[in-house]
Amino acid sequence: MTSTETSTPHFDIPKECKAGVVVNEGPDFRVEIQMVPVPEPGPDEVLLKLNATGLCMSDVHFMLNDWAVPPMSTFNIRCAGHEGAGVVVKVGSNVKGWKVGDRGGVKPLWDVCGQCELCWDGKENYCQKGVYTGLAATGDEHSCTYQQYITSPAKYTSPIPDGVSDEIAGPIMCSASTMHRALIDSGLKAGQWVVFPGGGGGVGIQGVQLAKAMGMRPIVIDSGSAKRKLALDMGAEEFVDFREVKEVAAEIIKVADGIGAHGVIVTAIQAYNDAISYVGGRISGRVMCVGLPPAGTTTIGADPSHFAFKNLHVIGTLVGTMRDTQAALEYARRGLLKQICEVRPMSAMPESVQQLRRGEVAGRIVIDFNQD
Repeated sequence: MTSTETSTPHFDIPKECKAGVVVNEGPDFRVEIQMVPVPEPGPDEVLLKLNATGLCMSDVHFMLNDWAVPPMSTFNIRCAGHEGAGVVVKVGSNVKGWKVGDRGGVKPLWDVCGQCELCWDGKENYCQKGVYTGLAATGDEHSCTYQQYITSPAKYTSPIPDGVSDEIAGPIMCSASTMHRALIDSGLKAGQWVVFPGGGGGVGIQGVQLAKAMGMRPIVIDSGSAKRKLALDMGAEEFVDFREVKEVAAEIIKVADGIGAHGVIVTAIQAYNDAISYVGGRISGRVMCVGLPPAGTTTIGADPSHFAFKNLHVIGTLVGTMRDTQAALEYARRGLLKQICEVRPMSAMPESVQQLRRGEVAGRIVIDFNQD
């Protein structure tokens, strides 16, 4: 980049860029670093040079093709990724409100219609014409954050404020925004106990930080010393290691006033079998379904009388909205959402994705496109 104090920054845009391309999509997939064309932004789009992308378990599911959606290749998608942070290097002819040099981020939703009841009601994360970033039905092979240069609709790109690094902003685009939406949809209040099964992972740990910032009392269920340290450092009041504690639900109930949790935010899909038990005897408990298991493998439920007598709520929640992303970025700007990632170079992406698949990652891995 070159610039002067009075001029717009100028970026030399290459013809090709590095990307983490999925090969052999399905159970035996792998990611390879390949060179791909740098896209040209459409009239209503910006071209972003990403500095960082987070690696999310949703990426793994789409590369595995184990969710109830068509394969990535159906839509000409070669790369995954949906939480990127970088800088605008080119703007389309119709774009207003963005200029070269502005910082921007890309979320799980690449675009929404903006013309339906859901979009008008602040629920654009459920827009039935939503275009999903680097996952499925994008219709645009250049809308994935595993490649450095990507296009993004100007209207749905999130501005990143000064004081929030790309390493923090990238995961906020998905994990923190998703957790903010889940906590808002739960209706939980300050002072209430909230359990995060899988809270040592990249999504759950953002929820722990946000719950703490909102005045709630987080409990993390996970395993291992690395996740224990991360969870406690980021605000969890208690960490329950499911490999060491024989009766996890009993321990949760004991911690939560001897009654049970007010809320359970399920990010670890293995926890659905036991999630309701963490509510214990608490009336009006909330179980929030965030983690998405492979199609047809998991159910959640209980005797209807259990729901009736305890006013139990089981609520599904999807990714965050533009508003959730803005709110999460503001928490980060205030220092209440800290860096929860290990930053690695682009060359480490293939093995890092496999580590994520194997459940070996505490917090988040962020790939720095400028490192090698």
